Amino acid sequence: MLEKIYDSRDLPVSDREEAWRAVTASVLAVDVSVGGATEFEASLRAAGLGEVQVTAQTHTSLTSRPRPGRQSAPETYAVALVLRGRQGISQNGREASLGAGDLVLFSASRPREAVVEARREPAASVLVRVPRSVLPLPPDRVNRLLAVRMSGREGVGCLLAGFLTHLTADSTSCRPADGQRLGGVLVDLITAWLAHHLDAQDQVPEHSRRRAQFLEIQHFIHRHLDDDELSPADVAAAHHISLRTLHRLFHAHAHGATVASYIRHQRLTRVRRDLADPHMAARPVHAIAARWGFPQPADFTRVFRTAYGMPPGEYRRLCLRGAVGAPS
Repeated sequence: MLEKIYDSRDLPVSDREEAWRAVTASVLAVDVSVGGATEFEASLRAAGLGEVQVTAQTHTSLTSRPRPGRQSAPETYAVALVLRGRQGISQNGREASLGAGDLVLFSASRPREAVVEARREPAASVLVRVPRSVLPLPPDRVNRLLAVRMSGREGVGCLLAGFLTHLTADSTSCRPADGQRLGGVLVDLITAWLAHHLDAQDQVPEHSRRRAQFLEIQHFIHRHLDDDELSPADVAAAHHISLRTLHRLFHAHAHGATVASYIRHQRLTRVRRDLADPHMAARPVHAIAARWGFPQPADFTRVFRTAYGMPPGEYRRLCLRGAVGAPS
């Protein structure tokens, strides 16, 4: 989904640093000072999703500052997720020290300094730039969170980090309509994440709250697919909402899927992935099915055949022989 902008492996060693400085100045409006690595490595991928820009980057140690005269106007916020390495940022009189799984907010329109330390392998991060105008929260309150380390391993932060990680891993092409939709989801998640840390959930628009709640429910379902007794009622109870409200959320956001059909589809998707995995070839089909919430082999075979037009054992044989493509 993100398009390659720069990869140091495509260039002679002598040209890499200069080309990286030119790319980051153009795409990110920053000046970089590269650390003392024996061989500079870096990559940059980017995509515009509606009103937001997402970039994924890897690089050896460096320091970056906004380019003089290139700070954004009107104000633009940036959210960074650290995937690998140690990173630090200072802004607004605060300093944040970040490790893998941490999130941070900063203003792309104000002076700042970011220092990245890569050790055994290049550091990696994802950056989202979003105009202040699309965030329905008071700027003076949002600014209290600039350069504050926040966890991407729990709550709404975990949802946001997971969404960003998925965007960077997705290799499918993105149509303009898809980009607008994904950008809208991302803005809603960032809004809900900031509102949580500001204790300002009452200022989040209803549609943003509902979309963030739906994503939280999806995340819950994915984590409990191995529970063969998981039901729509269980999902609703876990989120302190009525079954009717749960069905309304799915009607609005799941593109026609019901709660039960969504759970079944996610289970089948994971079974297909495992059946196509050569490393799991010795594991019986019924054991794989039971792992993903299908404890009755006969029922599972019937559901699988209905969904894919063949029994699971035949699907596995065809995948392992390369006769059909493995699911992505």
